[in-house]
Amino acid sequence: MPRPAPLDFAVVGLNHQTAPVEVRERAAVRAGEEDALLAHLSRHAAEVMLLATCNRTEVYLAGLYSDAVAAFEGAWGHALDEHLYVYRGEEAVRHLYRVTAGLDSMVLGETQIQGQVKRAWQAARERGLSGTLLNKIAQGALAAGKRVRTETGLSDKVVSVSSAAVELAQAALGGLEGRTALILGAGETAELTLTHLRAAGIRDVIVVNRTAERARQLAEKLGGRACPQEALHAALPEADVVIASSAAPHYVLRPEGVAAALAARPEREMFLIDISVPRILDPEIEGVAGAHLLNLDDLSAAVQRNLQSRRASLPRAEAIVRELSSDLSRWYLTRETQLARGSTRLALASD
Repeated sequence: MPRPAPLDFAVVGLNHQTAPVEVRERAAVRAGEEDALLAHLSRHAAEVMLLATCNRTEVYLAGLYSDAVAAFEGAWGHALDEHLYVYRGEEAVRHLYRVTAGLDSMVLGETQIQGQVKRAWQAARERGLSGTLLNKIAQGALAAGKRVRTETGLSDKVVSVSSAAVELAQAALGGLEGRTALILGAGETAELTLTHLRAAGIRDVIVVNRTAERARQLAEKLGGRACPQEALHAALPEADVVIASSAAPHYVLRPEGVAAALAARPEREMFLIDISVPRILDPEIEGVAGAHLLNLDDLSAAVQRNLQSRRASLPRAEAIVRELSSDLSRWYLTRETQLARGSTRLALASD
């Protein structure tokens, strides 16, 4: 009887550990690009899932027709090999399970990634790119993430990129009581950031977004003022804190705009944090007197300080991941053995 085929599953990608933000943004998924990227990647494998967040871009491939790295670099048109990691077989399964459980995140145990993996899998299914194997692996990953968060204390203390951004703003400005914040973006991260800002004592929040209706909805939900994007520079002098969490094909704010806003402020100081990938605040803003600009990579130290209480939960979390990824491998081996036996019986019957 033929031996069962090895688990034909791989992941190739880059993240905050292997690539700085200026490299990660070269492999970002911009609005409207997902269909074209998946169409390209589907020429390299039978099943494809694309996972893109502010800290990672990863491609999961089942039934590979060609080289995983070539598929990734061809999709984005950049030579990224020195920043890429590739895992195959059960190691790739274990990687996805760890990612979904928040064990591979900048913010250890963060919960947003569970929903991001689920949406990535749903997008693959809607396009007919997720079959038996990828469906089983994605379901296992979501189960692993749920078990880790339920059975360990990994997600007990709220620690996120948003909370770290607000913590740094508090430290830089000597507190946020009575101050005004301006948020560029109206998505999930922007909403989390607004919640943390309110808890830190921010008096007034201005929400700026390309879609005015989304800005209005977020402002009404959590208390704040919606501002159309074309009025950004008029509103900017009011802001003590600017947090950018949005997608745009170009820089939304440049040094001259920040300099003009600071000149119009009674307090010549402004704290800006860009948690967008690609970045939407021009890095040259850092050279403007009175402007303090940080990006995602700068948040890493603040995040790490807040994670010590979670590290005791890591051994149990990793054990859950190993258990469930081994279960997946046994399922695959059993399935392939049954398929091989079926093929043998058909061959014998035809003789």
